[in-house]
Amino acid sequence: MITQHLTPLALALAALLPTAAAADQAFPATLAGHALLPAKSFISPPKDAPASLATSGKYTGPESRRVDALESLTGNSYLSDKAVPRPTHVSLPFRGQPIQGFSGIKHMGKGHYWVLQDNGYGARNNSADAMLMVHRIRPDWQSGSVKLEQTAFIHDPDRKVPFLIVNEGTTKRYLTGADFDIESIQPIGDALWLGDELGPYLLKTDLKGKVLAVFETKVDGKTLKSPDHFSVNTPATSGTFTTIARRSRGYEGMAASKDGRLLYPLLEGPLWNPDDKKWDNKDGREYLRILEFSVDKGEWTGRSWKYALEQNGNNIGDFNMIDADTGLIIERDNGEGLPEHACDGPARPDCQNVPAKFKRIYKISLKEADSDGFVRKIGHIDLLNIQDPKALARRGGKDGKFTFPFVTIEDVDVVDGEHIIVANDNNLPYSAARQPNLQDDNELILLRVPELLNAR
Repeated sequence: MITQHLTPLALALAALLPTAAAADQAFPATLAGHALLPAKSFISPPKDAPASLATSGKYTGPESRRVDALESLTGNSYLSDKAVPRPTHVSLPFRGQPIQGFSGIKHMGKGHYWVLQDNGYGARNNSADAMLMVHRIRPDWQSGSVKLEQTAFIHDPDRKVPFLIVNEGTTKRYLTGADFDIESIQPIGDALWLGDELGPYLLKTDLKGKVLAVFETKVDGKTLKSPDHFSVNTPATSGTFTTIARRSRGYEGMAASKDGRLLYPLLEGPLWNPDDKKWDNKDGREYLRILEFSVDKGEWTGRSWKYALEQNGNNIGDFNMIDADTGLIIERDNGEGLPEHACDGPARPDCQNVPAKFKRIYKISLKEADSDGFVRKIGHIDLLNIQDPKALARRGGKDGKFTFPFVTIEDVDVVDGEHIIVANDNNLPYSAARQPNLQDDNELILLRVPELLNAR
């Protein structure tokens, strides 16, 4: 922008205008608030839930065999060296259901947010006693606490789910992490729309969590199936199906148009290309699909976009729209903690405790997609380089800087014209990023990012 010979008033007005961003430009982020929900936060299941749901985590031991003795199984960071595991000092099974693992967020105004809880303990075969639920919360940036205002347990009394579920023979039919892995949420009107990783499926529920509909995914007119789709009876490998998604790489993020008429589910992994016999990529660089679903019609529109990963092996964490054309997407690596926390044991080639190096939030444009359908990346903020001049960080701050080095950062949404909210999925009891031998809490941060939000 040329500013020579402008009057002071003109300069002031020019400063308010959106700035043009260079390709993949980095924008600053400043911490404006930090709130935490302790890892050991639990809720009792509904009174009409099966007795088996009074405790959670019974199937997380060797070979998924049931273990009933409370707190008898040690939690270790799942990124630690298997030969030298790092305990998180949280043991399971738990009494009650843990409030953990926020995997999607939506701002509802006046400081209230819907958050989506993860499916349980990382896999279908160990999560049959982990109830699926969504929460309405209110972080208090002054005190640093998080208030739980409402919880809705997902249930299917009207038998809308088209396959066998864990609690099939019960009246309320509460859903568990062995049924779905819900990872993204959009409240629209009097309904909640949830994106699942396993099918992948879209679920529609009412605000109390009752399932109203389940939609299979269509891509290019064909049903998209992962190895965990209900119709798949044998282990799936590359090329088994015409249209296939990787296991647990379904809808990690899902945005909605500002008018609520369209959903934009974003797959976490590339799709298998049967012609090339490769996973989706362009010139060796993997990309993900953003699909479009009509809320009004209850069907896929057939439109889609492509999101190019900055480096192969990265994952996305969440997706929400800023306006009609632009949105925010979390892209991150699979590292955990800072370099000084890496490999808390003897160094060896098979060490898996890789530190966090890539944790970003990108602003993208759907409208400016190129001729191949790739969305334009306008710019990003670096969650490992957040400014904290007022020392607002309750942990993770040092010398005016703040980092968010979690392996799974899965929540982002716009709060107002200058601020966004970001939160982690703490993978209870399997993540330890802040300290190498201590289970992470659920952390929510308020970031001031006007340059990113105004960039074009």
